[in-house]
Amino acid sequence: MRARPLSVFLVVGAVVAGSLAAAAPAAVAAPDSAADGPGALSHFDLARKDCLGTARNTTSKIWYTVAGGVLSDVYAPTIDTTNVETMQYLVTDGSSFTDLQSRDTTYTVSADSTGMVCTVTSTAKSGAYRLTTTYLTDPARPSVVLQTSYTPLTSAAASYRVYVRLDATVGGNGGGGSGNGGADNAVVDTTTGSSIPVSYDTNTKTNAANRDYAVPSFLALRADQPFGAVSSGFVGGASDGLVQLDSAHTLTPTDSALGGNV
Repeated sequence: MRARPLSVFLVVGAVVAGSLAAAAPAAVAAPDSAADGPGALSHFDLARKDCLGTARNTTSKIWYTVAGGVLSDVYAPTIDTTNVETMQYLVTDGSSFTDLQSRDTTYTVSADSTGMVCTVTSTAKSGAYRLTTTYLTDPARPSVVLQTSYTPLTSAAASYRVYVRLDATVGGNGGGGSGNGGADNAVVDTTTGSSIPVSYDTNTKTNAANRDYAVPSFLALRADQPFGAVSSGFVGGASDGLVQLDSAHTLTPTDSALGGNV
């Protein structure tokens, strides 16, 4: 059984006039906007890290970390402003089970000779498949690039579906309630001809503990193959793709989730 490679690009940018994120409210008037916000309280992720990486130059102002075997903090445009709680894969047969990478796999970590490129090999606890992901920062633009190979280890696993879940804390804010850094928003952008999930925050101040500023930012998640389905939701709510996949093993997309932990 041959591995199937996929490259995923997480782009971090600043919100400016005319940017995708600033224009997003005009694109989110769809009737299937998530209504179960603001979602669970957000939090900063594990302090213990498996990997830490950045670009070899100063053009890309991105630092990334891996914790618990999955993408954790992504710092930009400064090294004290995180934009990601976690980004990780889910695998399901569409009917009887859903695996979450941090919950249902074991993993090993290796680094290249520079120490800035990290490879994580995650193996399902069931023994059905393996995910091999290389993390690096694109030196030409503010993005983290993941190249992942999904390798079925059983005949049934050849037909499993793979999803990617981005849990954002855009610009150092997480949303999910008062006193928790201010709300984030998530939309699905289709202006490029394919569905691209975008999370954004236009706040310039935060009420998060130990922080007295915020950086208006957006995250865009793309892949070298079009996503089969894209959804925006509130963490822990019925619109959360993880909740849907855990309960029904399929995704029921919504176009936007505004004002919460997305």
